[in-house]
Amino acid sequence: MTRILLVDDEAPLIAVLEPVLGAAGYEVSTALDGSTALRLAQDVAPDVVLLDLGLPDIDGKDVIRELRLTGTVPIIVISARHQETEKIAALDHGADDYVNKPFEIGELMARIRAAIRRSSSLREEPGVYRGGPLEIDFVARRVVLDGETIKLSPKEYDLLRTLAMSAGQVVTHKRLLAAGWGPDSTDSQYLRVYIGLLRQKIEQDPGDPQLLLTEPGVGYRLVGSA
Repeated sequence: MTRILLVDDEAPLIAVLEPVLGAAGYEVSTALDGSTALRLAQDVAPDVVLLDLGLPDIDGKDVIRELRLTGTVPIIVISARHQETEKIAALDHGADDYVNKPFEIGELMARIRAAIRRSSSLREEPGVYRGGPLEIDFVARRVVLDGETIKLSPKEYDLLRTLAMSAGQVVTHKRLLAAGWGPDSTDSQYLRVYIGLLRQKIEQDPGDPQLLLTEPGVGYRLVGSA
């Protein structure tokens, strides 16, 4: 049974979500604060973490950082902090997805299923990405589009690989700049240029991208593996 760790200091929300998740076939553990969440993460080894940022003892971003020190469990932030800066910070700390409160239960369930699919795909075949007509062999550093090998520059490949390793998830400008130009890089103009070059090579119509999508103000997303 898939295990979900639900972390939120709003007891009424937990009272709503816990039975809904249980009825969907998930085994649910709950925590009202960050310290309890980190302890339960060790005890129950969840398959997905649903995490609020506004916890009473530890900021949710610090919980994300601690979880990332010990594993790669999918983390979906559920938060009333709607500011773009908060979303970017959570993703930069290692969150996989971000859902604003209030949210529709159906949307949250879809995000959970997508996170589980991505995690399972990486465990089963970590060396290969396949999405639509695009295939990337990470071991051979080979990129194939519609059955034909395409040539990328080293920097183009590094950016595409970073996106593919988080396929289906938004990758922030900061992470992509670090992958392409090092952790101290802040000039997003370079990134925009190279994203444009990548789209010229992997998109049927670069003006209407279907594979490499823009998340305005946050980063970019490569479509999930098929």
